[in-house]
Amino acid sequence: MNGKQHLRKMVFFALAGALAFGLSTPAVQAAAPAVTVSSQANLPSTAVTNNAIKVMPINQAKFWQGQRFDFEVELPLTTKEVAVTVNGEDASKVFKQDATITQYADHISYRINDVSFKDTGDKRVNVVANTAQGAIKQTDNYKVVNEKAQKKAKNVILFIGDGMSMQAKEVARILSKGMSDGKFNDVLAMEKMPNMALITTSGYDSIVTDSANSASAYNTGNKSVVNAMGVYENSTPDPLDDPKVENISEILSRAKDMSYGMVTTAAVTDATPAAVTAHTRRRGEQNFIATDFLNRKNPPAVVLGGGAQFFLPLDTPGSKRKDNVNVIQEFKNKGYQFAGTKTELAQTTADKPILGLFTMNTMNVYMDRAFLPQNPTVLKGFNDQPGLLDMTKKAVDVLEKNPNGFFLMSEAGSIDKQLHTMDWQRSAYDTIEFDQTIKWAQDYSKAHGDNTLIIVVADHAHGISITGTYSEKDGKVGREAVRVYGDAGWPTFVDANRDGFPDNPDADVTLAVQYANSPDHYENYRFQNTPTDPATAGKDGLVIANPKRAPQGARLVQGDLPTTTGETSEVHSADDVVLMAQGPGSEYFHGVMDNTEVFFGILRALGVDGNKDNTK
Repeated sequence: MNGKQHLRKMVFFALAGALAFGLSTPAVQAAAPAVTVSSQANLPSTAVTNNAIKVMPINQAKFWQGQRFDFEVELPLTTKEVAVTVNGEDASKVFKQDATITQYADHISYRINDVSFKDTGDKRVNVVANTAQGAIKQTDNYKVVNEKAQKKAKNVILFIGDGMSMQAKEVARILSKGMSDGKFNDVLAMEKMPNMALITTSGYDSIVTDSANSASAYNTGNKSVVNAMGVYENSTPDPLDDPKVENISEILSRAKDMSYGMVTTAAVTDATPAAVTAHTRRRGEQNFIATDFLNRKNPPAVVLGGGAQFFLPLDTPGSKRKDNVNVIQEFKNKGYQFAGTKTELAQTTADKPILGLFTMNTMNVYMDRAFLPQNPTVLKGFNDQPGLLDMTKKAVDVLEKNPNGFFLMSEAGSIDKQLHTMDWQRSAYDTIEFDQTIKWAQDYSKAHGDNTLIIVVADHAHGISITGTYSEKDGKVGREAVRVYGDAGWPTFVDANRDGFPDNPDADVTLAVQYANSPDHYENYRFQNTPTDPATAGKDGLVIANPKRAPQGARLVQGDLPTTTGETSEVHSADDVVLMAQGPGSEYFHGVMDNTEVFFGILRALGVDGNKDNTK
């Protein structure tokens, strides 16, 4: 059965139990403990600060005025009495709700769900607990803001080049635009935007982030941990009960009645698109994420990308679901059009929402989908896939029907995935496709009165570098054919048809691209006609260089990643990434900024009143 048939095999089952989203109380693990909620004045003034108390949201959290979140304090099991205040006032009075006290195996939870700060300013949370070991305390500080841009935007398109480090972008510029006399013939469309900033990317648990955590920062304005999105990590094992923070799709749909959607060349349940809606500590909960799209109070109007394996019933070949829920049919039942091919996507209309799933998992990259002769072992039957531009155009066609405006996240997901596999050529061609999509969006905004804020940013970086060129012109091969400084000269990529893509990804003089963080691998600096992972697991379970990536002349390169942790590909780096922006509100972005500021820049541009709720 080919891929197209996989997508068309519809088995009709009712959705077995709603996985309803809500800022709701976790299940009680035991009877409420004998913990007294008291005023702070009744507790000892000699309390000492330690790490036994965990407050969520975390210290230095920043909120948009009216943005909703769950408030939770984890206390030691020996706690007898606790006082929680916000700016000196009892938290239950500030949030106008009593706290729920829950005892778990290793801690006690004090929790108040679905709260917000109605006014701006600094907030000081103080927790004092009287335990069997004595009095302890914890203080966290928050900031609540509401700003307005110089000119209000109607729409926002957030373009995310997953893993698009500054060097990855430069590689695409070299290949697409070329150089003459040491100067670039042109720069990328994204590089012509008037506003620019450097974005820091760390989460609150690690200096190096993943896509879930970083995308969550863009969508919530709050830090999280690796693998998490839309939540603060608590201590329970359940990945779905962590304290939630309202994301951009929720606040824009409830406060401004805006439409929103996600477009990606990855699976639609993958980290970056999922972060637009999902709340989970574990990005791998893709069965939940697929069904949760429809459990929004305001579901997305457009969901386009790969990942059909999480939408098809368990008994469908290739399905990764753990049940026989036919999520595609559930979308259809809600009035969605479904497209499984580029042809079908073109046939959809703009007056109804669309679900498009074009492969079982990640979509094929531009190189294999649209440039090279179609390789059945690579495409696996999915011979009619749309590109990022096709999907983005269709998404805007649907979203612009809303007179209140729209928010669209469009992701080039495989810039990252190809850098992981140390395939910079495929990554570069996807970056060029990404840039051409951005150029279309720039033209769209101009044609519609420049009322759209366009942001282009990576979620994190990869440690790649251009060290010179590679040429076998004098009979040298492998390492000895790497040319540096004056011997490097210029690469010889040619774009005779002027479509922006080099006619040959394997030019006689190509780039010498090095990787800062890699496993053991074979390297011969040439283009791979068939994508191949750089490393694999040996018989003893240790990571070894993949022998399938050892063509004639390739040398074994000792990597710098451990062989014992299972890392068979290059990994992310902590490098800053560049943000480029244009349109109303883009002046917000300048200098060095934390990744959470992207969220606030968007709400500022749109003039959001976070206290407003149109869903009641």
